[in-house]
Amino acid sequence: MAHIKLENVVKRFGDVVAVKDFNLEIADKEFVVFLGPSGCGKTTTLRLIAGLEHPEEGDIFIDGQRVNDLSPADRDIAFVFQFYALYPHLKVYDNIAFPLKAVNVSKTEINTQVKRVAEILQISDMLNRKPSVLSGGEMQRVALGRAMVRQPKVYLLDEPMANLDAKMRVDTRAEIKRLQHEIGATTIFVTHDQVEAMSLADRIAVIHLGVLQQIGTPDEVYNKPQSLFVAGFMGMPTMNLLDAELTHQEGESVLRLSHTDVHLRLSPERQACITSAAQENGLVFGIRPEHISAARQANEHNISAHVHLIEPLGAVNILDIRLGTHSETQDPILLRVRTHPTFQVAVGDTIWLDFDEAEMHLFDRETEQAVW
Repeated sequence: MAHIKLENVVKRFGDVVAVKDFNLEIADKEFVVFLGPSGCGKTTTLRLIAGLEHPEEGDIFIDGQRVNDLSPADRDIAFVFQFYALYPHLKVYDNIAFPLKAVNVSKTEINTQVKRVAEILQISDMLNRKPSVLSGGEMQRVALGRAMVRQPKVYLLDEPMANLDAKMRVDTRAEIKRLQHEIGATTIFVTHDQVEAMSLADRIAVIHLGVLQQIGTPDEVYNKPQSLFVAGFMGMPTMNLLDAELTHQEGESVLRLSHTDVHLRLSPERQACITSAAQENGLVFGIRPEHISAARQANEHNISAHVHLIEPLGAVNILDIRLGTHSETQDPILLRVRTHPTFQVAVGDTIWLDFDEAEMHLFDRETEQAVW
């Protein structure tokens, strides 16, 4: 398989910089997911690796070989597109066999490889059918089979599940993960769906406005976001992000959530990380809904708040909690909290909140980088 490296890669379309100073290394047999919103540059980066686009600056290496000037056909990659692009007049067998026929592989070898791939994908009984009688999930497996039959160094998958219904996406997601582990291929998968990214990836590359925001394991990206964008993008619901300031209360430094009466005690280690520059730039406090405990009774460190909205989701409830009112806009300042359905409350009720200090995050508002 292959090791992939991108060094200082830049791609422009006119005055628009689609990919900005992109640096990334992908290990042999690794499954990396490019994750980000529409228009962030993830598909453009994939097309640069494939050779379908050419960088204005920087270098792309596959197995140590600089491939900037190599055609897609000479890079030994397989590209699976969002749209299946199957030949409607050809049977499944011939669709899968097409890449091998194009390079004059013998009929015996073609037959062996097609049957091998069909068995892996569990589509052996469909080889004599045409695409028109297949379901969306079956057509996607045929498209994967056509990529797999060549046994390339790298698999590039551009939102391959975007056109599938919810149940089929879950089934196909599990299938892709199984296949990747089975064939041990270096794989790059593009999606805007964080559930797909979290469940599939060895590492996730979060991209925004053409910039690689963070690269890490699903756990690292979710629990240790390095920027405000990653913190606000990952999670369903996303992280609570509120303006904050460092102040003093009863002789000790505390973090005050702006426009509220909420003051959070900080350990000396956390206080020491907050530089004067970050304080001047402004601070943004973050905590995920699942890291806030809700109770019906107060204790010494609880924060009192009111239930603003309840979203029952079956396994959990999401509560919108009102902490206060913005002094300038008069908008409610809300915090989202995840609770068990057995925690029964009604809109307007007063509850008490406890924040897990170990799971708190703080960001520099100007640089948008994590303080801790």
